[in-house]
Amino acid sequence: MCLSIPGKITAIDGHRATIDYGGEVREAGTALLPDVRVGDYVIVSAKMIMQKVPAAEAKKTLQVWDETND
Repeated sequence: MCLSIPGKITAIDGHRATIDYGGEVREAGTALLPDVRVGDYVIVSAKMIMQKVPAAEAKKTLQVWDETND
């Protein structure tokens, strides 16, 4: 089983996006969702952006994640 948490896109360079997971920064490809923008929250799998997540939903998920990891 894999648990995915939303990350926030902080930069885009060509077909690569930089994604911040609350301090941990990773890169992922944008080829499957080329319309993503800086500031979008996304779900990544296999180093590819798979889905955009509405900001309100992402923030709620991240709040619950933080509460369970205290």
